[in-house]
Amino acid sequence: MFAVLRAARKSLGKLALCLSFVALAACDPGAMQMGGGPAISRGGPVPVALLVPYESTQGGDVALATSLENAARMAIADLDGAQIDLRVYPTGGQAERASSAASQAVADGAKVILGPVYGGSAKLAGLAAGRAGVNVLSFSNNPDVAGGNVFILGPTFDNTANRLVSYARANGKSRIMVVNGQAAAEQAGAEAIRGAIARQGATLAGQQSFELSQQGVVSAIQPIASTARSSGADAIFFTSGNDGAMPLLAQMLPENGIRSPNPQYIGLQRWNIPPSALSLPGLQDSWFAIPDQQLAASFSSRYTARYGSQPHALAGLAYDGIAAIGALASEGNTGTLSAQALTRRNGFVGVNGVFRLMSDGTNERALSVATIQNNQVIEIDPAPRAFGGFGF
Repeated sequence: MFAVLRAARKSLGKLALCLSFVALAACDPGAMQMGGGPAISRGGPVPVALLVPYESTQGGDVALATSLENAARMAIADLDGAQIDLRVYPTGGQAERASSAASQAVADGAKVILGPVYGGSAKLAGLAAGRAGVNVLSFSNNPDVAGGNVFILGPTFDNTANRLVSYARANGKSRIMVVNGQAAAEQAGAEAIRGAIARQGATLAGQQSFELSQQGVVSAIQPIASTARSSGADAIFFTSGNDGAMPLLAQMLPENGIRSPNPQYIGLQRWNIPPSALSLPGLQDSWFAIPDQQLAASFSSRYTARYGSQPHALAGLAYDGIAAIGALASEGNTGTLSAQALTRRNGFVGVNGVFRLMSDGTNERALSVATIQNNQVIEIDPAPRAFGGFGF
């Protein structure tokens, strides 16, 4: 226990947002009404601006920028029937520079902007680009900055919560308790879970929150266990990740008689990250959502072979964006970068499966449901391969 406590002491207070990635493009052959985007030349290369945090002083930003650019160029090389003129603009990881970069990109003739990474930067870039009618495909997963001409490519809490609550209800786990840390990201996650419970016709059995600290988790164990028992919850949906409170929760709750699968542990975050978490006894038989692992492994392998290193967790989002742009551009329609075209019903196929952009600027992504058994990740419900299938 003391080793877990030491690890928790170092990591509590951080919330990882696990992001999926995607590749190759796809397809709704039906006619679409155009508008809300700049015209592109038939048969010519499409000018695409890539806004990434080169020149940032924040640790890891430059490596992230490199990985995003690499993935975008990899996607361009894979395109069939479309040409992309990729122009890279550094943002320094700053919202004001992202706005300036977006303005410069539009002045340089960009027909669509891919990036930036951070939500605040995406919002300002969207304002700058919107004056010219240019759409922004940001790598953010913050739904608060989505809308208008800004689309977010990062997976959202709502999407993950919907998938998992739907699966839980279909498998006899309909009385769901929500447990979250008292931090903005985890509170947003809890709100997404409550919304999914209502949409999917499940029952909110109870709620417990805790101060995001070691002592806060320890103090919350008894109230969480008591609520789980008194409410008749058959599932507990946690917002915490393994770089935050989850290792401690997964140790102390079983010690107090609350162990998955009775009630069933469900995670809003990917509990297979880091790999060492697979050996945590309390996470055995838990449920969480992951991208299509076969497709993800293929993308990672191809990226590593091409660039000699593993892709960043966000790299696939850049591939996705180019894949979507290329799929639309290959149709040869001058209006294919409009909002209507970007939000095509059938979406696109990415390196982790199908995804589509929604009219409110958010997105929907296909996810598998996985569990941990004998310290290994087991896919128990595969990701749908098309929209309208089971899981959507």
